[in-house]
Amino acid sequence: MFFYFSRGKINYYLLPGLRIREANLESLQKKLEELDLDDQQKKRLEAFLTQKAKVGELKDDDFHRICELGAGNGGVVNKVCHKPSGYIMARKLIHLEIKPAIRNQIIRELQVLHECNSPYIVGFYGAFYSDGEISICMEHMDGGSLDQVLKEARRIPEEILGKVSIAVLRGLAYLREKHQIMHRDVKPSNILVNSRGEIKLCDFGVSGQLIDSMANSFVGTRSYMSPERLQGTHYSVQSDVWSMGLSLVELSIGRYPIPPPEPRELEAIFGRSILDGAGGGDTHSTSPRARPPGRPVSSGHGPVMAIFELLDYIVNEPPPKLPHGVFTSDFQDFVTKCLMKNPADRADLKMLMVRRGLTDNVLTTTDDPMVLVINLVEIPNTACSFRN
Repeated sequence: MFFYFSRGKINYYLLPGLRIREANLESLQKKLEELDLDDQQKKRLEAFLTQKAKVGELKDDDFHRICELGAGNGGVVNKVCHKPSGYIMARKLIHLEIKPAIRNQIIRELQVLHECNSPYIVGFYGAFYSDGEISICMEHMDGGSLDQVLKEARRIPEEILGKVSIAVLRGLAYLREKHQIMHRDVKPSNILVNSRGEIKLCDFGVSGQLIDSMANSFVGTRSYMSPERLQGTHYSVQSDVWSMGLSLVELSIGRYPIPPPEPRELEAIFGRSILDGAGGGDTHSTSPRARPPGRPVSSGHGPVMAIFELLDYIVNEPPPKLPHGVFTSDFQDFVTKCLMKNPADRADLKMLMVRRGLTDNVLTTTDDPMVLVINLVEIPNTACSFRN
């Protein structure tokens, strides 16, 4: 049995045990109206919130695991079916050996995600603790993450990266302006896509206690951190801008860009010689250090660097940049402004969002997530572009 009532355009179904106060619903409706959304975005957000209201309290026994979506230092993400509602979700499991008080604080802090409702943020169903694991239940994005897309596509065209950029910027701006939240972990694996052509951010740092509890597992993700953050100095949303710029270079050339690719690798990536932008005809190279002889190369990922060597490189060497002669000057300029070593010189969110040439068209809608991957590679005319 459930109870039904309506607020504005959103119909809410209340299952027993689900406590949603009318004041909170009215506040949520008001916040949605304040967002600059088109009709399609409003309908999709309202549909998700209606669906979410039917779910009720989340419990471990209510989930059937379908398959694993991904795993990393932060935990494992499974595709699951929520049996009472029949909805498909993504469930992130984080194993933490922590005291009950800290565990309860993490769950409380994660409740902020209920208020994060944006077309550029992955939807949140709820979080709970069971058998030594924190579960975070999210909207399932059937196209996967951009690092998974990159494995299929090898490189993502500039035209598509325009759409990626504006979605990430709008997601970061929403978190900053509406919730005073920094993402803290922007990277291709935390940018998700679905078969409707939507691009959304996930895994942002709303829980300080969770970040502290997982500190020992963050080493493997610090390769996307800004120089100022690695140095332990004060950092701001400008650090997220750096991480976005680094991600764009990776998605553009098809591999993590530190250390930068050498001329022969660039030629193999793009199928032709890449010349330096100085106009002198010299082969492009951005690396200030010769690669130590005998260093192993991991196919598709560039030279392997020890983590401390990598962090030292990010802090002390010139930032990555796009090779000349392959991308438009607008895109190169955009990325360069994201990757300024000094955060005071780095472009801010507002500056980047008004960059000339950024538009917000929608990718082809499809029910097949693999078609989305094909769209990402083969249908540049349907995507946002940096071109004039």
